[in-house]
Amino acid sequence: MAEALWVGLALLLIFEGMMPFINPESARRMYAMMAAQSNQSLRTAGLLAMVIGLIILYLVR
Repeated sequence: MAEALWVGLALLLIFEGMMPFINPESARRMYAMMAAQSNQSLRTAGLLAMVIGLIILYLVR
């Protein structure tokens, strides 16, 4: 179980690091747009991402 969590964390870091590595200017614009969003918008996007992740995890397992 712990090994799977470490693998998941490693994959998360790899995917999160791809955008700034491949296209740093686009990543900078994206972060600026996110900073301008309201807290409610960010929470909604985070909740949607978590739900989609859970669905994918359920389908894979």
